[in-house]
Amino acid sequence: MTVSGNTQSSSTPPHKLRVVIAQQDFLVGDIPGNTERIIDAAKQAYAQEEADMVVFPEMCLTGYSPEDLLFRPSLDLRVDEALKRLQNEKLEAAIVIGAPLRSEGVLYNAALVIEGGEITGRYFKRVTPNDSVFDEKRYFEAGSEAVVVSVCGVPVGLTIGDDLSVDGPVEESAAAGAKLVLNLSASPFTIHQRAGRKSLLERRASENQVSIIYANLVGAQDELAYDGGAMVYDPSGTLAVAAPRFTEGLYPVDFLCHKECQPATQALPAELSLEESVYSALVAGVRDYVNKNGFKSVVLGLSGGLDSALALAVAGDALGPERVRAVMMPFRYTSDISLIDAEAQAETMGVQYEVHSIEPLYDAFMEALAVPFAGTTPDTTEQNLQARVRGVVLMSLSNKFGSLVLTTGNKSELAVGYSTLYGDMAGGFDVLKDVPKTLAFRLARYRNSVSAIIPERVITRPPSAELAPDQKDEDNLPGYDVLDPILHLYVEKDYSADAIVAEGYERADVERVVRLVDLNEYKRRQAPIGVRITERAFGKDRRYPITSGWKSGR
Repeated sequence: MTVSGNTQSSSTPPHKLRVVIAQQDFLVGDIPGNTERIIDAAKQAYAQEEADMVVFPEMCLTGYSPEDLLFRPSLDLRVDEALKRLQNEKLEAAIVIGAPLRSEGVLYNAALVIEGGEITGRYFKRVTPNDSVFDEKRYFEAGSEAVVVSVCGVPVGLTIGDDLSVDGPVEESAAAGAKLVLNLSASPFTIHQRAGRKSLLERRASENQVSIIYANLVGAQDELAYDGGAMVYDPSGTLAVAAPRFTEGLYPVDFLCHKECQPATQALPAELSLEESVYSALVAGVRDYVNKNGFKSVVLGLSGGLDSALALAVAGDALGPERVRAVMMPFRYTSDISLIDAEAQAETMGVQYEVHSIEPLYDAFMEALAVPFAGTTPDTTEQNLQARVRGVVLMSLSNKFGSLVLTTGNKSELAVGYSTLYGDMAGGFDVLKDVPKTLAFRLARYRNSVSAIIPERVITRPPSAELAPDQKDEDNLPGYDVLDPILHLYVEKDYSADAIVAEGYERADVERVVRLVDLNEYKRRQAPIGVRITERAFGKDRRYPITSGWKSGR
């Protein structure tokens, strides 16, 4: 256990402390740029809010997560240069930052206190998660000691991320005299995580009779979205302060510290609905992926169906209509109402819109394939060719104009392979990759409650890929109200087929869905990344072999 600086005695007069939580979006790998963001935020917090201390999120110096950039030989040099830059700035407010730090040849996920131009405290994360999307044991050793450091005359305990999830770190900090505990976090958004987060903070604060500041990352990195949502709990376990979610900003909190550090209570923002929080995560994911990777604009295929309509809405909200190009690519099976509805949405949103029939391109391919296809009957090959022609059109527009292609497939389709490799899966980012179809309907309703941009008929008409006459999704799949719960149990909860049947689902439906999920792993390996919103998304979360003899019954 490490204790630095003087702690207050019970006879010490009350001490006022103003802490500013810097809820910010950092770019992974841009250590010099992130350093300047930290300096600018600290200066602004002091000038505008008279901050005594500014608290930043976990790993803010490198962004989270740098992944194998942490193996680069120059990492230590770059981090050292950044820390010297921060010290030389001699900021008026103390700052608490997150960074990878090597000590005695071992790399740690660290929290650092810099006050008066000196590093006055170092703490090494004690719980390094190695599940779900986290691979911290691949990079970091776990710390073993609690650290309490005097910051602006107040004994402050340091924790990082999952340190709150186990007994020990907060308890030991409180036992060492901490009156305020900081938790620097980079906790990705998932649908149900907010409630668990709040419950854990409430329990740690009340059990140890300390105030806890939770400072979380905001923005997005590849498939992970971060919702910020900084919070302060008082020693009774009461939520006293909360920052808006999905919003960058500097959020001041006043404490009166004597026997305890008591935060001044502030009006709490309204909690977001599930639909609003998911939609906000999708917008953040698209915005940061496009902007951080330097794309000028995006292009997507607008079919007149629900998924592309919802993806277009997200793209417009993320980037502005001037950076969004919607392309309708009709074929002989495209209905008139699809054309009408697609144009209506594009016009309402003010995005660039154009129509390019794929009929001549498809006919050219079929003519070229006439000899090898001779004597065969039409099947899904011809349907897939339609999707692949559309993919070629979109990728050509992407290459010519520097636009990122957004794909629009949802999680339900991706799970069962109801998508075409090198066709509707061709692109750089899948907006709805982790959104089940039933949730997509709810998100469309939510977005229209803000302002009506998706035509009502798009939401109410039966879903169809329109790759064959009078085609409906449910001709080939169970209804989405059946499909999605089965997928949730199999993909996200790891239930066996037998266990799902025991939940009341028809065995024929379950076995069919499970077989399709297993068969289509090879497709998902080649799919673009997309925003993760559930606790088990396809990608880093769920890593199953393509070639396998595993039987899914039990």
